[in-house]
Amino acid sequence: MKALNEWLQFRLLEIGDYVLTLADVVQFVLIMTVTLVMARRISRVLTRLVGARSRISPSQLYTFTQLLSYIILLVGFLVGLSSLGFSLDKMLLVAGALGVGIGFGLQNIANNFISGIIILFEKSLRVGDFVELEADLFGEVRQINIRSTLIRTLDNADILVPNSEFINGRVNNWTLEDDERRFSIPFGVAYGSDTDKVLAVVLAAAKAVPLTYEGNNRQTFVIMKGFGDSSLDFSLSVWVRGDMIKRAGFVRSEYLLAIHRALVDNDIEIPFPQRDLHLRSSSVTLASSVPETEE
Repeated sequence: MKALNEWLQFRLLEIGDYVLTLADVVQFVLIMTVTLVMARRISRVLTRLVGARSRISPSQLYTFTQLLSYIILLVGFLVGLSSLGFSLDKMLLVAGALGVGIGFGLQNIANNFISGIIILFEKSLRVGDFVELEADLFGEVRQINIRSTLIRTLDNADILVPNSEFINGRVNNWTLEDDERRFSIPFGVAYGSDTDKVLAVVLAAAKAVPLTYEGNNRQTFVIMKGFGDSSLDFSLSVWVRGDMIKRAGFVRSEYLLAIHRALVDNDIEIPFPQRDLHLRSSSVTLASSVPETEE
């Protein structure tokens, strides 16, 4: 026991009146370990209890538990520093040194951390939102962490995106205010088709698709877009809600199949790219290029 006590009192650092022993370091590590475990346990318990008994949305509960975890970690870190013998003036000195470090080498980390705090307070991005980033990245927000946000794509791939990209870049949040989205499905028919008939049969086919949503003044309609090279161009506009807005490829496929069946069943020709070549006879007489031989 005496040997262990002597070992713990081993001096690692001595600057003036300040002495850092191995026991101080061990105490600091224990405090931080307990703090990390406590922060995780409290977050899980609150998520389990509050989420099951209250009307708080999952995104609001996630924001609250994350902020509470940050506060617990900060308090634990300050307690750990005090165990190392740091007084208030020494902590200010350390904070100044950290500020210099942030200015040089930790700028990106600090930027991502502050961006994460802004995201949690601003509520412009929540867990469960379906977002589109500038790099044509589509996915669902799974976690908002200290440094990055976890996005799960439609291919079930998990991608970590730095929090600063959500603050500095353009983000299209499909589910920020509601879970409704309009899809525009282009299609074409051959020239000479009855346009009134096209509008009627496609509209009826779209309304018959189970994915179609027409509540809350949402309307399904078909309009003619223009005259194409080989077709009369139309566009179907339809509203979809719920988890289906996260499956854009599947939704477009369902409506394209419905449009195809409606056109085929009603004998409306579906065009394909073609070119007409017109040949005209020429009245120009071509001179013979064969030279005349002398007799």
